[in-house]
Amino acid sequence: MNSNMKVVIVVVLGVIMSMVLPHFMKIDYETNVQSQSQKQTQGNQEKTETTEIAMATPDEAHPVTEETTEPEPETIIVPSDEPVDTATPVEPVVYDGLTMNELVEKLNRSLKSTLSGTGESFAKYCLEMGVDPYLAVAIVLHETGCNYSCSTQVKKCNNVGGMKGSPSCNGTSYAKFDTLDDGIYSFVKNLKENYYDYGLTTPEAMNKKYAASTTWATKVNHYINKIKAA
Repeated sequence: MNSNMKVVIVVVLGVIMSMVLPHFMKIDYETNVQSQSQKQTQGNQEKTETTEIAMATPDEAHPVTEETTEPEPETIIVPSDEPVDTATPVEPVVYDGLTMNELVEKLNRSLKSTLSGTGESFAKYCLEMGVDPYLAVAIVLHETGCNYSCSTQVKKCNNVGGMKGSPSCNGTSYAKFDTLDDGIYSFVKNLKENYYDYGLTTPEAMNKKYAASTTWATKVNHYINKIKAA
């Protein structure tokens, strides 16, 4: 074989190789790419599974048994048909626009000496028997002087109205009572039974029967006015 023929063969082989070699290189490259893609896909799947496991809630990974809490008993409020009165009770008026406490305080401002603080007894018995408490206390102040200093009949015998009777007060015609309260009760009862029941309800109407002095009613009225103004 001459040299020219060899050159031709070499050239032909070179052309063939230049045509075939890139084809085989392309196949090998695609194979490598496909293999790497499969590995990457598999890796991503493994990562995804791992992430899903990691992101699982505590309850899914470790189930917790829920504690059962018993419901609290329901409070049942039963409505009442009766209205609830939240207002402060008002003390009733008992005499001359005054409550009982106010009347007692007014009488006590005039009662002195041995009769000091006895306004409640006078108010109680007068209201029970329908006797004017101002009139009753005014008669007592005139008969006993207890607007300043009480007489011996009051201090020693608890006789607040100059009443006569028995048992005797130190051998006199005046009556004696065990306590001041007894003396006040008996005095108011005497006004009720011997004067009021007969229509004698004012100093003027009572004057002739109660005392011989014609000025008795005037003096009693003087004390009534002082009591009212106190």
